[in-house]
Amino acid sequence: MLKSKTFLKKTRAGGVMKIVREHYLRDDIGCGAPGCAACGGAHEGPVLEPQPLDPASSLCPRPHYLLPDTNVLLHQIVSVWRPGTRASVASSLQLPGSLETYVEQEQGENANDRNDRAIRVAAKWYNEHLKKMSAENHLQVIFITNDRKNKEKAIEEGIPAFTCEEYVKSLTANPELIDRLACLSEEGNEIENGRIIFSEHLPLSKLQQGIKSGTYLQGTFRASRENYLEATVWVHGDTEEDKEIILQGLKHLNRAVHEDIVAIELLPKNQWVAPSSVVLHDEGQNEDDVEKEEERERILKTAVSEKMLKPTGRVVGIIKRNWRPYCGMLSKSDIKESRRHLFTPADRRIPRIRIETRQASALEGRRIIVAIDGWPRNSRYPNGHFVKNLGEVGEKETETEVLLLEHDVPHQPFSQAVLSFLPKMPWSITEKDMKNREDLRHLCVCSVDPPGCTDIDDALHCRELENGNLEVGVHIADVSHFIRPGNALDQESARRGTTVYLCEKRIDMVPELLSSNLCSLRCNVDRLAFSCIWEMNHDAEILKVRFTKSVINSKASLTYAEAQMRIDSAAMNDDITTSLRGLNKLAKILKKRRIEKGALTLSSPEVRFHMDSETHDPIDLQTKELRETNSMVEEFMLLANISVAKKIHEEFSEHALLRKHPAPPPSNYEILVKAAKSKNLEIKTDTAKSLADSLDRADSPTFPYLNTLLRILATRCMMQAVYFCSGMDNDFHHYGLASPIYTHFTSPIRRYADIIVHRLLAVAIGADCTYPELTDKHKLADLCKNLNFRHKMAQYAQRASVAFHTQLFFKSKGIVSEEAYILFVRKNAIVVLIPKYGLEGTVFFEEKDKPKPKLIYDDEVPSLKIEDTVFHIFDKVKVKIMLDSSNLQHQKIRMSLVEPQIPGISILADTPNMDSDEPERKKKKHEK
Repeated sequence: MLKSKTFLKKTRAGGVMKIVREHYLRDDIGCGAPGCAACGGAHEGPVLEPQPLDPASSLCPRPHYLLPDTNVLLHQIVSVWRPGTRASVASSLQLPGSLETYVEQEQGENANDRNDRAIRVAAKWYNEHLKKMSAENHLQVIFITNDRKNKEKAIEEGIPAFTCEEYVKSLTANPELIDRLACLSEEGNEIENGRIIFSEHLPLSKLQQGIKSGTYLQGTFRASRENYLEATVWVHGDTEEDKEIILQGLKHLNRAVHEDIVAIELLPKNQWVAPSSVVLHDEGQNEDDVEKEEERERILKTAVSEKMLKPTGRVVGIIKRNWRPYCGMLSKSDIKESRRHLFTPADRRIPRIRIETRQASALEGRRIIVAIDGWPRNSRYPNGHFVKNLGEVGEKETETEVLLLEHDVPHQPFSQAVLSFLPKMPWSITEKDMKNREDLRHLCVCSVDPPGCTDIDDALHCRELENGNLEVGVHIADVSHFIRPGNALDQESARRGTTVYLCEKRIDMVPELLSSNLCSLRCNVDRLAFSCIWEMNHDAEILKVRFTKSVINSKASLTYAEAQMRIDSAAMNDDITTSLRGLNKLAKILKKRRIEKGALTLSSPEVRFHMDSETHDPIDLQTKELRETNSMVEEFMLLANISVAKKIHEEFSEHALLRKHPAPPPSNYEILVKAAKSKNLEIKTDTAKSLADSLDRADSPTFPYLNTLLRILATRCMMQAVYFCSGMDNDFHHYGLASPIYTHFTSPIRRYADIIVHRLLAVAIGADCTYPELTDKHKLADLCKNLNFRHKMAQYAQRASVAFHTQLFFKSKGIVSEEAYILFVRKNAIVVLIPKYGLEGTVFFEEKDKPKPKLIYDDEVPSLKIEDTVFHIFDKVKVKIMLDSSNLQHQKIRMSLVEPQIPGISILADTPNMDSDEPERKKKKHEK
């Protein structure tokens, strides 16, 4: 049946356009209940559970389906349906186009009322329809709504209807579901006790007007990890000036949560502040301890020079909440039998959340997930509800799950829909695969990777040509041959964006059949590749470059150490070794040339864990050793990426996926310049070349590690490198590599960006055909945004995994004392680096319930004076390292000062700290 509406619309030119909207109503949409004779047993789309819900419900003893309204579906679905309760949710979403349930909006009826009526019509239709299906079983559809008027009308119309809370409380077999009810207080009941902590958020309409007029600024709220009373807002817009606005104090933060899109008001210049150097963590004050917050806020405001003041503002409203489920632990209330408790998120940037639960004793010492429901003006903390119990704190499986969830790393097993697009095994190269492909299996190709690597992306070769020149090839796994545009495998790879490497496991971007088998360039098997081949002279000058799809057969899969041993061994002169020596010689020339152009050689301490073969616990922790062969592979990967970037940009000037590294603003270098100055060294930062040169000159014969420390500090000054679409940006420059153009081509097994680059290159050389999304710069820009986010989260997840395994290592090792160097000084702490372990940590000088030492902080130098001892950046100290388990939620590596000796501050190297020593904790537990 066809229904149509006709109306007239005035055009911009002043004309009148007749518009006809047609609505087709079908009479063949099934109810979704399996075995329904009235529907013929056939259904389109999802169907209901074969067995309807038959819980121990005091309200609905008969078998039934649930039909939630839209708000319940949005806010309470965790309570209504979850695996294990087998709640069957009937869908009214498939019925609006049905002839029997279609509802037209009546005159004077608003859209919400029309939608409410439509859901009631669907509920009534379901109940009458299911009677025909099973008269003896008396199947029912229960309407779930929290709208009082909607519920009353449903009951008047003879529809069984309950609020979500009424229904959930009736499920006697699942009492834990009550905790999962979202805490949604009505607007009018917000101020219960007359005490208002926060100012009211302005409505969206006023915020939009204010942003348009320039009264307010819109930006992303970024909470501080080190200071819960401070945040920054990155203002959205094209101008770089005053992009970062500081917010200080609870009332100025005004209930914004990390990553929310907020509207802020800029404060007058006489109220601007400087970024605080104080480390402050929320210790979970009671609701009434707001005065203590104000005391702590006064600590932030110390006298500073005018040039250190930054634009400062306050949150006036929320444009968009970006809340997500948060992992953490329950901080059980001291009040006996209390149902109200505070939840402490694992991420220090997220405020504590107040929840109600009857399972507090069972959830103590467990990692749980909690969702925020709202944040009233009279509450120090937001309200939320319990979602899921993840497991015992400290267990490897639980903590790994937490870090993956907290960093939004997709890690569920690949679905059958995705796996269905994998090649059928056994797989072999066919004649069709050889089309537009060169056979390079005769070349002496080999791969060089870290030990244990199974996802081998790249292989290399080098041979002398008859004309005396050298041919060098970089051969990259042809992943785009197996992952075709737009299918489920492609969509899932794009969503994941990158492979995530944790200490003990790898979260693959593509299924293992591809990552560790068919795409991996293992030795002695034929593999499809995409090759970049140069003809060079012996001075590493490129004479020609070509790109081709190929078939290769790697002659060796080597580790960096094995490749280095071959190069260094005078006894080895086989083809593989000769190829490696040629590559190494050219790589040294390429690197020298890059550095001369201004490429930066920075430093970042990386660690490697040695695991126990049975328990898989870390038994040793060392900084990674870098060899010449690491640099050799890196140089040719960089060269391939630059060559490919030039080619795809030549062919697709508007649609090339490139990677850039923005130059840091001068303010980023302040800490580096000051630190060098404290050691009588000058660091110039006006260009990458001047920075590289001054870092090379910054040497001290009496302090050989100083140059490494400066390079580590310089790394912290850098901006994040990002993917972008060439048609959406003018600045292509890669600051760190001193290259005018760059992309990622060499790791398609573990990076989705490289798959897109492979597709662009394949079209450019005529080896594959294009598709619409590949040349849509707006879709490419959206893809880049996701890839940048996934890449950043993968880095954070990797660091979190290293931090957790470091804790496990020191838990078994006990207390150790090691030499360290100061990286940063704060108002009440120093941040140190321990070279032996590549470990960074904070030594605090103010502790709870202990006398406060006399601290004098000088930001200009920078330095921190404690009693009569002055600490500068790069000073050598000795610290005691131990695992602090006093706070189960945030177990951490704790460091205490051993040397220099300061009375009341320093401790003896072999003195255990009674607050955090593991044996002492066990002793106390035994005494109880």
